[in-house]
Amino acid sequence: MIPRWITVAYFLYLASPIALLFIGSFGDLWLNSLLPTGITVKWYLDVAADPNFRRAFMASLFVAVMTSVACVAIGLPLAYAVFRTQSQRVRAAARVLYQLPVAMPALVLAFGFILVFSSDTLPWLGSIWLLVAGHIVLWLPYFLQTVVADMQRLGLRVLEDAAETLGSTPLQRFFHIVLPALRLSVLSGLIIVVALSIGEFQFSNLIAGFLNRTYPVVLLQAFYGATGFACAATVILLTLALIASFTGAFVARGAARLSVAGDER
Repeated sequence: MIPRWITVAYFLYLASPIALLFIGSFGDLWLNSLLPTGITVKWYLDVAADPNFRRAFMASLFVAVMTSVACVAIGLPLAYAVFRTQSQRVRAAARVLYQLPVAMPALVLAFGFILVFSSDTLPWLGSIWLLVAGHIVLWLPYFLQTVVADMQRLGLRVLEDAAETLGSTPLQRFFHIVLPALRLSVLSGLIIVVALSIGEFQFSNLIAGFLNRTYPVVLLQAFYGATGFACAATVILLTLALIASFTGAFVARGAARLSVAGDER
């Protein structure tokens, strides 16, 4: 068993930077000292009033929503096709292909986009839709992995085979069996996609145009100014990430309960 002091030390190692950011977001002045002096909420008000941060937040939200819609439209049929494939080789090859972006650094993808989409033939570098396209490539594997794993765990093949013996068509099985059973799985996958998309920096920093900069890109520039302002902006991003994490955990817990209830029946 891991000694308790190691667990406590690891927790402090993780929590200390976040705690300092939180304290700094309410500090009036923070110069050459461990902790800031004074207490104020003006930094949060400044972030809310800053037009660059408002525009960046809306850009991040738009990219995350469009990426989520595309992941559902592309990912659900693809996940279902991988799940229903009889050939083990085809299934393994499909998994390798759709998980490839996970192993590829976002920086490599960004350089590839710059080379292709900064040409005279495809002059789309800096557009919001190119940013969405890149986020789809980056985060679709996470959605697929979540959905495919739950398809196997829920035993949908048995349910579909039973429905097929009763005369149902493939479309009927997909819309009346697969989709209802995967509603929490899809929601959990989308929460992961949104959380990753909002916090993504490397790809967005190189691809986004000046008017389409996402929240993390603008956040980096804030650290060259007032420290309290940058801390407040970071705390907002961390809060969004924590909300997404807790929501995803809650949804996953609900999906597990439904699976257990189905097994008991």
